[in-house]
Amino acid sequence: MNPGDSSLGVQTPEGIEIILYPAGLLIRSCAHAIDMGFQSVLIIALTICAGLLGRTLGFWLFLLLLFAVNWFYHVLFELFFKGQSPGKRILGLRVVGGDGSPISPGASFLRNLLRFADTFMFLYLIALLLIAWSPGFRRLGDWAADTLVVYAANSRPLVPPPAGPRTLNTPGFGSLPVMTYEEKQAVLMFARRYPRLSPARADEIAHAYVEFLREKNPAPGLSDSEYLLAAAGKLREGAR
Repeated sequence: MNPGDSSLGVQTPEGIEIILYPAGLLIRSCAHAIDMGFQSVLIIALTICAGLLGRTLGFWLFLLLLFAVNWFYHVLFELFFKGQSPGKRILGLRVVGGDGSPISPGASFLRNLLRFADTFMFLYLIALLLIAWSPGFRRLGDWAADTLVVYAANSRPLVPPPAGPRTLNTPGFGSLPVMTYEEKQAVLMFARRYPRLSPARADEIAHAYVEFLREKNPAPGLSDSEYLLAAAGKLREGAR
């Protein structure tokens, strides 16, 4: 990670904790310069092709293609190449949502629509000031679309992917009350999701389930998430 960049911990809607490394001003400027080079080569090639079609038709086709390159170059690469334009791919960067999820079409279009505000009069002052001083190194388009530009290789889950459902073997847990099929499936689903959840998020989710279970079997000493894991263990034992 470059000096001046800082890690950012986020939590996805599913409760999965992810640590992201937002890219700072210098490397983003380099990626932008590379992309401008690619865009220039593309525009030159389109100019040559349009010139072969005659002055009038070629001129209007050139304007249409120039509009498409300026407005949709970044959008298309972000949507179809996992958030990476050529410049970002070369330097190992990626555009993601504010929670670390893949960028959506609406967010990509909005952040690139505001690129023209960030680069007003081609001075880049707004973008430079915002990226240099804002948390997560966001420019105006990133704030509006809730996106981040991060180091692709270093952004990783804080919790490793689960190898399988997690259960808890508690001999003194006792028996489970009568449960419906849907309630049993909810408990087992929690056990499968548990390895991806932070402890606080796991207890938050479990609390909604254990209230009626504790009425029949209090099992003191177990947290809400531990209680559900023990219940899942009992259900799995009964299925054998």
